[in-house]
Amino acid sequence: MIIIPAIDLKNGKCVRLRMGDFDTEHVVAKDALKTAKSFAESGAELIHVVDLDGAKTGSGENYEIVRKVCSESGAKVELGGGIRTIAAVEHAFDIGVYRVVIGSAAISDPEFIKKALKNYSGRIAVGIDARGGTVRTDGWLKDSGKDYIETAKYMESIGVKTIIFTDIEKDGLLSGPSFERTFALKNAVSCEIVASGGLTTVEDVRMLRDGGVDAAIAGKAIYEKRLDLKEAIREAVK
Repeated sequence: MIIIPAIDLKNGKCVRLRMGDFDTEHVVAKDALKTAKSFAESGAELIHVVDLDGAKTGSGENYEIVRKVCSESGAKVELGGGIRTIAAVEHAFDIGVYRVVIGSAAISDPEFIKKALKNYSGRIAVGIDARGGTVRTDGWLKDSGKDYIETAKYMESIGVKTIIFTDIEKDGLLSGPSFERTFALKNAVSCEIVASGGLTTVEDVRMLRDGGVDAAIAGKAIYEKRLDLKEAIREAVK
């Protein structure tokens, strides 16, 4: 298993939200590049970057920062947030992004995700964000009514290799990951599963690792120094 530290960008700064609620935004670091470099120095090979402005408005105002993180941090970058067209996918790759994360558009526009997979295959991940077991879209504001496991099975059937699963009820709460739902998803599909939301302790890392999860995203716990990134990375590969 690998640990993927997260950077959520809003107005050029690193922020964290509570359960995806923009009204709970607080700045955790002003310099995204410096933060990314510190993650790389701790041993992170991949950084999860979310463009929150892009997710909300479709804008690309944070892309210059993303470009610098890609070229100067020393780690690969996966980028999500507002990527809804092939042109947006191509632009992300043009600025150096290693892997693109497609969320709402994968649910609402099946032809788009199919085309993205056809063109870029292994460089596409699908984000499945759920509350109460049903998939949320549009910045987690809309309930699609679709079951998260059935959605994952469909994504697998069209060629998706990597799914980033977020249980919204755990995101930003430092209460531990959604083990039951994450393991149920891992057992239902053959895709690589990346757990997101709630990772807080080294014991959480061990449980996800021992449950066969392929990767886990760490955010708030790192910024609040409740989880040592170096230690988490070491534990993940045991």
